[in-house]
Amino acid sequence: MGKTLYLECYSGISGDMTVAALLDLGADREVLEKTLGSLGVDGFRTEITRVKKSGLDACDFAVILDEAHENHDHDMEYLHGAEHHHAHEHRHGEEPHVHHHEHRGMKEIREILLSSSMTDRAKEIALSVFEILTAAEAKAHGVPADQVHFHEVGAVDSIVDVAAAAICLDNLDVTEVIVPKLCEGTGTVRCQHGILPVPVPAVANIVEQNHLNLRITNVEGELVTPTGAAIAAAVRTSDVLPDRFTIEKTGLGAGKRQYACPGFLRAMIIRPENTSGKYHCETEEPHGKLDQEATGNSSVKDRIYRLETDIDDCTGEALGLTMEKLFAAGAREVHYTPVYMKKNRPAYELTVICTEEKIRQMEEVIFRETTTIGVRRIPMERTVLKRRQQNIQTPFGEAEAKICTLPDGREVCYPEYESVQSLAAESGLGFQETYRQIQNSWDRER
Repeated sequence: MGKTLYLECYSGISGDMTVAALLDLGADREVLEKTLGSLGVDGFRTEITRVKKSGLDACDFAVILDEAHENHDHDMEYLHGAEHHHAHEHRHGEEPHVHHHEHRGMKEIREILLSSSMTDRAKEIALSVFEILTAAEAKAHGVPADQVHFHEVGAVDSIVDVAAAAICLDNLDVTEVIVPKLCEGTGTVRCQHGILPVPVPAVANIVEQNHLNLRITNVEGELVTPTGAAIAAAVRTSDVLPDRFTIEKTGLGAGKRQYACPGFLRAMIIRPENTSGKYHCETEEPHGKLDQEATGNSSVKDRIYRLETDIDDCTGEALGLTMEKLFAAGAREVHYTPVYMKKNRPAYELTVICTEEKIRQMEEVIFRETTTIGVRRIPMERTVLKRRQQNIQTPFGEAEAKICTLPDGREVCYPEYESVQSLAAESGLGFQETYRQIQNSWDRER
């Protein structure tokens, strides 16, 4: 069972703010530093400290670059157009100079990420972030995606920020991310291409292409960076908070830039609660905008969508990757069924189960990753049993399980696969015997 993360972006969002907030939520610092060390990227070190923002204690994550890679991202004079920032300072008798950074495209970034020791899920998240950034930059500059070689995102600190965010999300086992809106500032900001209006074109394109909710504030400055917007777009599974929820933990991630607003990202691990006699299901079930009808105390009826398409000219490798990306984007279920199409061609029918708000994102993945040119969309009603998550003490250790309420009011224990697998390995028992032992322990606890 994964966790539900709520990102409160009232002061915007950036890559370093996201990483800091996730570290403050409890992401393993040692895992992060060890994995970042496997990236094969030179010229940086990371620093994790505590700082005060608006009088509040917050975590600060900094990527410290050597002189050859410094990009002045937090130099306020440079950001707002002053020409006398320290990139142009020089000793007497020397010519002024500006550091030239290595420009990387998606091919080089993909190689960096895939060759690291990041988990498959973390790699998938990071690649999704960079794909969103690439699409936004391609539109901004009017070039094909495979010709995008960008400076800001290809810089070392952005690669580290994105990888670090993906590593922390995976380490925290976050599977649902709620991002109601991004609050952005006004005015102008300086980048490699000159003075640009806020939101900068890359951010505006990310918001448009990924249907994020944007709110322009009266704060002068760039609150939402392209990296921050892309992270939000890549991991968001909903923009609607449950009517009621409990907060399990809160993290504050400090920003570097000094603006009129507080300058931190607040992140919360939350758990939805029952509201108005309707059961809001656990994180793997839909809630919020879906129509729900109570069917007694043990279940609810809701609407979910089935997306289908038949594919006869796509490789098995591409289909396998498509499944991974659909799950990473929030699909509830994905499967392939062998079928025969016109002209007796062997093919596969791809079926995706998702909530209504995820339809567009699912279709974008399908069209981008496969050769299909059409997707069928079918609304379906279903009955979902009420359930809760429970930790059970067994003779072999603690196990997680779903406790489901049947229509007749009886409760049934369904141990989670990962817990059964882990305890079976530790105890030396078979999977089925361990499964029964967990159920027996639950029966004794009742």
